[in-house]
Amino acid sequence: MWEPGLPKWVGWAYWGAMGAAVGSFLNVCIYRIPRGESIVFPRSRCPHCAHPIPWYYNIPVLSWLWLRGRCAFCRGPISVRYFVVELWTALTYVGLFERWGWSPTFFILAVFLSLCIALFFIDLEWQILPNGMTIPGAAVGLLTMGPNALVTWESSLLGFGLGVTIPLGLIGLYWLVRQEEGMGLGDVKLLAMIGAFLGAGRLLMVLMIASVAGVLGGLVLWRLQRATPLGRVAVPFGTFLCGAAWLVVFWGDAAYEAYERWLVR
Repeated sequence: MWEPGLPKWVGWAYWGAMGAAVGSFLNVCIYRIPRGESIVFPRSRCPHCAHPIPWYYNIPVLSWLWLRGRCAFCRGPISVRYFVVELWTALTYVGLFERWGWSPTFFILAVFLSLCIALFFIDLEWQILPNGMTIPGAAVGLLTMGPNALVTWESSLLGFGLGVTIPLGLIGLYWLVRQEEGMGLGDVKLLAMIGAFLGAGRLLMVLMIASVAGVLGGLVLWRLQRATPLGRVAVPFGTFLCGAAWLVVFWGDAAYEAYERWLVR
């Protein structure tokens, strides 16, 4: 979908810039929310010397490259995560715009994938999935299921329900077998959000991809943490769920269609 009165590159440039700006805000959320800090005040500052960052040193993507990943004042290192989040969000918005144009689905999925990107990095570093993001996210997914072209209202409600019941069932089963918690309730709320936005079928695809990736990631972490028994390795499953959700939004339908063609043959 595209507005015929404008060249397509204008939309790419506009939403790429908007995505980078949103990514800059997501970096604030990723850093401050787990620490219990306000995402509004104070203004952006260096995490090392706490010097406020002027706007000309806070241009998304470009400033990190220009300063070579260091603070302009104390020369302390600035994590590459800031660059990755801004670039990833910019490319996400361009990709969504390419697929959905100026449509309600574009804006709905932009909100959803922005949440996924932030939660990806929060869970990766802190192994928490803040309620202030997952619960409102699930509510937005349910409230926007009408104009969301990816789902019907039945699929959205079923996805939300499966997102709650499947992980709760797994948690209960793991408790019966091992007498300990195998998955946090944050994952339940995240899966409910994913199901509300993507529907039941895509939720199951997300679970399948994340489970395989989580097992492989757990094996890598176990190899890196030789002193930790395999069953005790802490895997940030929310990170894998968010990454899988991003993949399913862009390539899930194509992968399923290819699978169906292969199955028919």
